[in-house]
Amino acid sequence: MIGVDACFLGIAELVEAPSVAVVVDVMRAFTVAAWAFAQGAEKIVLAESLDEALALKARHPDWVALKDGPPAPGFDMVNSPGLLRSVDLGGRTVVQKTTAGTVGALAVKEASLVLCASFVVAEATARLLRTRKSDRVTFVVTGDDGQADEDLACAQYIARRVTEAGTDAAEFVRRAAESRAAAELTEGVRQGVHSDDVALCLEVDPFPFAMVATLEGSLMVLRPCAMLSLTDDPPI
Repeated sequence: MIGVDACFLGIAELVEAPSVAVVVDVMRAFTVAAWAFAQGAEKIVLAESLDEALALKARHPDWVALKDGPPAPGFDMVNSPGLLRSVDLGGRTVVQKTTAGTVGALAVKEASLVLCASFVVAEATARLLRTRKSDRVTFVVTGDDGQADEDLACAQYIARRVTEAGTDAAEFVRRAAESRAAAELTEGVRQGVHSDDVALCLEVDPFPFAMVATLEGSLMVLRPCAMLSLTDDPPI
């Protein structure tokens, strides 16, 4: 990134809280989160554990609890954009616990700015980073102990978009499409999957908002941050 120091780290490589963190989980946590907001969710609580997610659901029966893998007692949904896109979440709070994405966000909860991202909100995320004019940005590559190429490709794409708005997404999306995660989802290795999940995770910029996670009391809460139309000039 020209004029900006960007680094790409796995969760285990985080030794101190970064100033600005972009936590990337393409397949599927933060594609699902974006779809939840598109379906009307007010906020998403990122749970530390399955037990915490169930405890929050027990205290707030109207909240929607969501997890990785197959359906399980106490949870309303699984971590699938294909399944979520037909659900009306108007005004609801979602509790999300996943294997990688939520773990990565909680690992940087002390950062001054935490963005959660995937291809579906890539430009809005880059736009928000441009407005903040951060000197250093840490991209957290959540999958496969920091080796997930779909997450690294998306992180590198967003990093490039911060200073080169004309960057073509095609090569980055190709890498994600050829990743191990994409193959596992396509082949049914993972449970709780819809046949459209991979295609939905590879869509670029269908949503005009970034996703900002902040501590609200003891909870890490994700909310959408609407940006200008992606064809407009960035805000000053």
